[in-house]
Amino acid sequence: MNTPTSFPVSSSPFNFFNLDLIAPSPHQDSDLLKQLSFVPGLQEMLMLRQVHALEHATVWVLGETQSVYSSPRKPTNVQFDNESLSGLSTEQGFYLYGDVNISYLRRAVTLAQHRLTSGEWDLAVHPRCGTNLSVAMLLTAGLAVSMYIMLPFRPIEQLIGLGLAATTASELAPDLGTIAQRYLTTAIPFNLAIENIIRTRDTWGREAHFVRVKWRE
Repeated sequence: MNTPTSFPVSSSPFNFFNLDLIAPSPHQDSDLLKQLSFVPGLQEMLMLRQVHALEHATVWVLGETQSVYSSPRKPTNVQFDNESLSGLSTEQGFYLYGDVNISYLRRAVTLAQHRLTSGEWDLAVHPRCGTNLSVAMLLTAGLAVSMYIMLPFRPIEQLIGLGLAATTASELAPDLGTIAQRYLTTAIPFNLAIENIIRTRDTWGREAHFVRVKWRE
């Protein structure tokens, strides 16, 4: 069994900005869909963002459940990440990989959605999300190209520039990844209704639970 890991609040300069001023609205996605109903694939995109948030929150809730059973006397005011669990979101629901009891999973999904829609928006963000890796790769590539253009075309300067680009990207990527998750790749699941949870295999043949959802106004 993995040892639960707590994630302290970052001391990054991004924390000086109150990005929570843009509070999610229960009707924001449904209103957007009504206004832009002519845009193809819009509902699927909106669903994917909400499913993504529900996936993250479910992993957090399952991690908290594990920490309670493994160490009931420890305080539970921090988030615990069970690294044996992972997920993959689609516009129809999400796959959950890892050893988990389906009864616990049903309760965790319901509780995760309730907590998200009740104001615990941080549950929508997860440090192991692929968004963070994508942001890190894009940031590193962008900074590396910038250094290549700005610095003299000599090996030593180029190597120094590449090192600076990699270091800067590693410092900024976690916070930029969090911002990207919060405002781009996830959304609070106000419009999701849980249909069922089944044991299945994904496209690549891996065993998983699939949490199927549907859109509701």
